[in-house]
Amino acid sequence: MSFWETLGVAWEGVRLNRFRSFLTTLGVIIGVASVILMLAVSAGAEADIAEQINALGANLILVNPMRGQPGAARTFVYEDALAIAEHVSGIEGVSAEQFSTQQVSGQERLEDIPILGVDAAFPGVRDYGVAEGRFFTAEEVERKLRVVVLGHGVAQDLYGDVSPLGQTLTVAATRFTVIGVMAEKGLVGDIDYDGRVYMPITVLFQSYMPSQQARERIRTVYVKVDAGEELDRVIARITTLLAERHEVDPARPDFSVQTQQHIISTQEATTATFRSLLAWVAGVSLIVGGIGIMNIMLVSVTERTREIGLRQAIGANPDDVRLQFLLEAVILSLVGGGLGVLGGVGGAELMNRLGTIRTALVPSSVPLAFGAAAAVGIFFGYYPANRAAQLDPVEALRHM
Repeated sequence: MSFWETLGVAWEGVRLNRFRSFLTTLGVIIGVASVILMLAVSAGAEADIAEQINALGANLILVNPMRGQPGAARTFVYEDALAIAEHVSGIEGVSAEQFSTQQVSGQERLEDIPILGVDAAFPGVRDYGVAEGRFFTAEEVERKLRVVVLGHGVAQDLYGDVSPLGQTLTVAATRFTVIGVMAEKGLVGDIDYDGRVYMPITVLFQSYMPSQQARERIRTVYVKVDAGEELDRVIARITTLLAERHEVDPARPDFSVQTQQHIISTQEATTATFRSLLAWVAGVSLIVGGIGIMNIMLVSVTERTREIGLRQAIGANPDDVRLQFLLEAVILSLVGGGLGVLGGVGGAELMNRLGTIRTALVPSSVPLAFGAAAAVGIFFGYYPANRAAQLDPVEALRHM
């Protein structure tokens, strides 16, 4: 028999048992759809992470006290930020930050509002502009003037439709004058930038730090690098400067210096592990689907033993029989693979539209999943096909 005749016979065998064939392909459908969906979810998570980190600002270097190292936070102080701004070349701006949580009262009262102490360079370094009014100046920071700039959400919660500019705002027991409202930024990672109050870092040190010892400590310094400058060179200069100031070995500092790319790479390594786990789960689904195909094909061989004997009696050789049943298994897996691709692509798009989970379709996942389905059909279909080919024609014809 020719290949095309054998293919026609195989297709007829699949078509005559439509419902059973569909149930057989379910495992492959789920496996293929899982591969595409899992990779899309992983790619979407990576894109989210990159966008959130890049939203911090362009060409940024982040300097923090070394986590887990005793005493590191005590040595990381506001003077370090001033030294970086004064002595490190190749930078556009430096912004130090410290944080507190306080009760805030305007026309309304809000509890546990994040108060961010920053300096005048903050908007430029973080690419975060003012929508109304202005930001405080370097002179106001130095003179410790009680002025604040509100996040977009806090301004609405405190004053509604009334302009907050010039209004008096009470933070804990201290009164401030509102001089500006930041542009709407929303969530970046798990931080709500619109839900903060921004004040001069010197005022935060003076009014809200619990002790004299804590009043110069900072938690982060953001350094914006000049557009034409290499980040690695600036990192080396910062590391050398701070190591001298802290009197530590530059190879074992009590601070960390990272770029956005470092953070993205770390997060990508985490998501890569997650992606591998998801791929294994999807792979197991495909294997289960393959076992289902093999099981049904073995049942089919048993049910059609007399048919096999009749085909051999009229001239079909063992290779024809083997190819027929192998093609049936491949047809089942390819049909399941096609439906799985439609389900995976459609599911990824539906997740995006519903906004529950961000997904980003990985183009290579479609041929990868479809090819895996074909491989499953060939691998798990060979044993039943070979078993059919080895049946003795005489014994097969006697089978009832």
